[in-house]
Amino acid sequence: MIRRQFAATLLLLALLVPYAAFGQQPGPQQPAPDPNDPIVRIKDEGMNRSQVMQTLSYLSDVIGPRLTASPGMKRANNWTRETLEKWGMQNAHLEAWGPFGRGWSLKRFSAQVVDPLNIPLIAYPKAWSPATNGAITGDVVYLDAKTEADLEKYKGKLKGAIVLTQAPRELKARFEPLGKRQDEKALLALADANPPGGGQNRGGGGGGGGFRMTPEQRATAQFNVRKLMFAMDEGAAVLADGSRAGDGGTIFVQQATVPQPVPDVPFGPGAPRQKASYDKDAPKYLPQIVLANEHYNRIVRMLQAGEKVRMEVNIAVEWQDTDPMGYNTVAEIPGSDPTLKDEIVMLGGHMDSWHAGTGATDNGAGVAVAMEAMRIIQALGLKPKRTIRIGLWTGEEEGLLGSAAYVKQHFGNLEPGNPGVVPPGTPDSQPAAPGKLTTTPEYDKFDCYFNLDNGTGKIRGVYMQGNEAVRPIFRQWLMSFRDRPNETIWQANTLSISNTGGTDHLSFDRIGLPGFQFIQDEIEYDTRTHHSNMDVFDRIQADDMKQAATIMAAFVYQTANRDEKIPRKPAPGR
Repeated sequence: MIRRQFAATLLLLALLVPYAAFGQQPGPQQPAPDPNDPIVRIKDEGMNRSQVMQTLSYLSDVIGPRLTASPGMKRANNWTRETLEKWGMQNAHLEAWGPFGRGWSLKRFSAQVVDPLNIPLIAYPKAWSPATNGAITGDVVYLDAKTEADLEKYKGKLKGAIVLTQAPRELKARFEPLGKRQDEKALLALADANPPGGGQNRGGGGGGGGFRMTPEQRATAQFNVRKLMFAMDEGAAVLADGSRAGDGGTIFVQQATVPQPVPDVPFGPGAPRQKASYDKDAPKYLPQIVLANEHYNRIVRMLQAGEKVRMEVNIAVEWQDTDPMGYNTVAEIPGSDPTLKDEIVMLGGHMDSWHAGTGATDNGAGVAVAMEAMRIIQALGLKPKRTIRIGLWTGEEEGLLGSAAYVKQHFGNLEPGNPGVVPPGTPDSQPAAPGKLTTTPEYDKFDCYFNLDNGTGKIRGVYMQGNEAVRPIFRQWLMSFRDRPNETIWQANTLSISNTGGTDHLSFDRIGLPGFQFIQDEIEYDTRTHHSNMDVFDRIQADDMKQAATIMAAFVYQTANRDEKIPRKPAPGR
């Protein structure tokens, strides 16, 4: 029995060994990368000698929040200019735009419930909130009003009060992770997206149409303004909101609200400009804070249970009124070709951020990646044919102000036409029609702009902004970033004809200049970091940042070295 088993085992081994040996034979070898190929060199420098995390750490950890026109923003302007100059960039300088308005910085803040017990609160003032002029203590009142009749119940009850202005937001357990990457389904949907605007080669113009509220939306907005005006007229001391999103102590907080009439068309080119809290001549408004939802909801429930609650709030701020201008940081790697050196390839992102975090993912990440892309090209001694120029913008969070001003000054302007109103089908809706485009001599010298502003996630491809002609060009460039077997370093192969909005490439696209935003993994952008107190360096993914900087450097360098400029869509207004 044992002998038979042993013989059978030998026979089985004899049969299997040839197959095992066959499986171990090396397959077809991919050719070794040419070490002199500029893209190979860019990949090596970007992945093995990166400085992107050091750059971002200084920008976010050391300089910190960069609210437009604040001291932190101006320090970031000077530091980025000096750093780019130290790295060997030429013509590093600041370009003014504006006037913007008042700078604002937070000097001291605290908020806590002091009666019937002490509850330290997770909270932040809204940007450009007025000060409380020292610590104030007042009754907490939940302004639970939905009609004018409801408001009348609070007559004489709000003087000196800390007023809770909105209903509590229900918080549910999270059974999905906060962080995620683009999966195959999402990338396929982007790849299969329909052309924007119903045409193959027409992208969004950046401005879009106007938006006309429905009667119900307008009534709600008007009543919300009425509540704020009522609280101010009644002598309230502080207005307090719960965070619009987030839980677990994450607070999403932006700028203070200025009570004013609601326009018919609140957004888009047809909308009138309303007063902002940073305007020097803004109407009077109250100090405003945002609480973590868990704390906000608890206080509402205490009040609803009949408990009298008192809070202490101290907001100390400093206004900067001497210089109303905003500034962009600009620097160049000059072109080397006698014929093409005056043509411009640009890259960039916005430096300004909100004040509760340190602006790491929005958009210190994009700034650090763009700076690193410039450093890689400069460090390798590559000589692009065209000039490569970096633009680090400010005022993006208030409406793409810095990049729009730069584009208008250097390249051209699209005067407002008929903006159209949506939703279509309403009696006064009209099709959108572009205005008149006026251009400068630099308009025809411009080649292309690449932007990064969707957080820390690695690049997965490019939004083509309705420009089908760039597909074969970008497809070829992405082929250099195919992962080898058993690698998942790059994963960048998706091209989407669709538009993406909300950031500075639109300032270029709006006047018919090629401007592109990269597709990125979301990571925790919408769920945790975007405009929140958790927008900090610890939420950054180092390998993703290296990958993004390397791909951006390769795209910019190859654009600068093409025989022809990047194809353009038909210019609007012509």
